Amino acid sequence: MKVLSVLGCTGSIGVSTLDVVWRNRDRFSVAALAAGRNVARLAEQISRFRPRMACVADAEAAEKLRSLLPGGIDVAVRNGLEGYQEAAALSGVEMTVSALAGAAGLLPTLAAVEAGKDVALANKEALVMAGGLVMDKVQEKGLRLLPVDSEHSAIFQCLAGNRRADVRRLILTASGGPFRNCSKEELVGKKAADALRHPKWNMGRKITVDSATLMNKGLEVIEAHWLFDVGWDAIDVCIHPQSVVHSLVEYRDGSVIAQMGVPDMRIPIGYALAYPERLAGGSPALDLVAQGVLEFGEPDREAFPCLGLAYRAARSGGTTPAVLNAANEAAVEAFLEGRIGFTDIARIVAQVIDAHVPCPAPSLSDILS
Repeated sequence: MKVLSVLGCTGSIGVSTLDVVWRNRDRFSVAALAAGRNVARLAEQISRFRPRMACVADAEAAEKLRSLLPGGIDVAVRNGLEGYQEAAALSGVEMTVSALAGAAGLLPTLAAVEAGKDVALANKEALVMAGGLVMDKVQEKGLRLLPVDSEHSAIFQCLAGNRRADVRRLILTASGGPFRNCSKEELVGKKAADALRHPKWNMGRKITVDSATLMNKGLEVIEAHWLFDVGWDAIDVCIHPQSVVHSLVEYRDGSVIAQMGVPDMRIPIGYALAYPERLAGGSPALDLVAQGVLEFGEPDREAFPCLGLAYRAARSGGTTPAVLNAANEAAVEAFLEGRIGFTDIARIVAQVIDAHVPCPAPSLSDILS
């Protein structure tokens, strides 16, 4: 029985993770659950999984959670950053699922690693902000950091059994989001409601907007660099609207290996939880005949400049990727609140990067600052 801590348990990845756990409850148990302010859903999860500890964003949410829990449930309720870090590093936990949204996931992820926990990583921002620090600590501790993002799980699977020296390039696929066929001019008037209509994936609001701008793919490029130790020029992106081929690896002999499956996050989650085994059931099989056509194309970097901004920040290095992420989080929040337009997101991020003087070898405090 593998004991888990699930950070971000009420978000889309967390809910899918707990679905996998429930379907395989003879193999997994949950010792800690951490959420934001969705205390109603968290209370239901606590009633089902009976963790020893639960954490929420603040004291107000903690008090509300306590009021919703039925009698007879013995769970320690914590709140705030210290609570998240405690949940990540809880004694007896073997694997921490890091699925908190955004920069908030960095310190809890590091706390899990410092405490000697294997990590199933869905919080790409931890590697975007502090990839060198995180991966050095994982190596120092002799742990496994297993990717949960469908693209990085695909690459991880495509690399299995092959020599890293034979890799020519990694190819990350992107659905293109809801605005895939829009011109630069057509994007100007797009609203939050338009951006949140993702054609394939059910994700949180922030990551759905990132998918629409292609910033999500840019962040995944940076994540892939740190996970797989591949240079920026050897990581490409292609648009694949069907979201059936999750990513590919090209080898120097011309062979290209792809990982395929229906767009269901329970597949990469299950692979990370049970690695190197594969869990049966829960997701439908891929029917290639019924699927019919698979399309691939180049991303429109003029209409979607966030992808190029991510490459630019990555090559600049130091604190620039952390600044890219922070500027994007603030801009996306402003867009979702209706304070700026869709195309303003890239404009603001570019302005912030232009103004930033990077620290070339940042400490953790530099990155957080």
